[in-house]
Amino acid sequence: MATKKKRTPNVDNDSWVVIAADSATQKHDTNPAFVRLRNPRTDAASLYMLGSGDAQLYEVKAFEEPFHSWFVGQTVQRDGKLVFVTPMDPLYLILPYLIKSGKEGKFQPVDQVVMDEEFPVCSRLLSCTHSLASLHHIAEEKEAGSLRFHRYSEEKTMNWLKKKVERTVTALKKRNISVGEGVKSTTYVRVKSESDCCEEDYLRYAHGLISEYISEDLSKALLTHLRLPELTSPKETEPPSKKRKLSDKPVEAGEDYTKFNSADFARKPPKKLTAAQKSLAKVDKSGMKPMSSFFSPKVKAEKK
Repeated sequence: MATKKKRTPNVDNDSWVVIAADSATQKHDTNPAFVRLRNPRTDAASLYMLGSGDAQLYEVKAFEEPFHSWFVGQTVQRDGKLVFVTPMDPLYLILPYLIKSGKEGKFQPVDQVVMDEEFPVCSRLLSCTHSLASLHHIAEEKEAGSLRFHRYSEEKTMNWLKKKVERTVTALKKRNISVGEGVKSTTYVRVKSESDCCEEDYLRYAHGLISEYISEDLSKALLTHLRLPELTSPKETEPPSKKRKLSDKPVEAGEDYTKFNSADFARKPPKKLTAAQKSLAKVDKSGMKPMSSFFSPKVKAEKK
């Protein structure tokens, strides 16, 4: 009687497939770490990453579709999510705290402003390389001896965000990316040349991208600052990231994100080949057809 082959038990594999810049994995005094911070757009918890020594903030976004998985070595990773870790300006996350304290109308030390009982790790944002040096873009500054005090400035913030929009427009044009009505559906088929895209199309598109990192009130104020009238059908001007079949959203921080810290950033050496794999590698493969050739459609002979 033939014995049934035992199935491999389902084992949860707590890992992600991550694409990150080299700067995100470089180790210095401390290891990179995933942290839970307040999302400046939604005001909810989202997952971010602080690089080595808290020098750089990184945005963590997940692209996922249902019924996807990964083959990692000899294991199957059920979670087919693809996680992207990209650099992000920490001022976006500092800005909501300055706006809140600015309602009091007085200058305060920034370390007393960027405080959050629910997200205490937010104070580490001030350790990022350019955080303190860039505060003048969104706040007024005063010095008293060796101390420096800040107060939120709406005028400076609008000018700073406007520059962000303008730089985004320059980048879009440089990469020859069509926007506005030039992009149809989710196929990104270009039906107009770059010259057909007016400046307003680029400004609205760039405004939509920047609005992903600021509150709705700031987004509306920025629209006014750019002298762009509010449209009745905003969905037509949303950037393709909102229209993709693949989701492009901040990773929710409800899970135990600390399990991905420290050792997970170490680069693992390639696995050694087995004796059978070594023997197969020595076989002379000249004249052999590739496996794909057996599944290719046959070319019909033309009739004379």
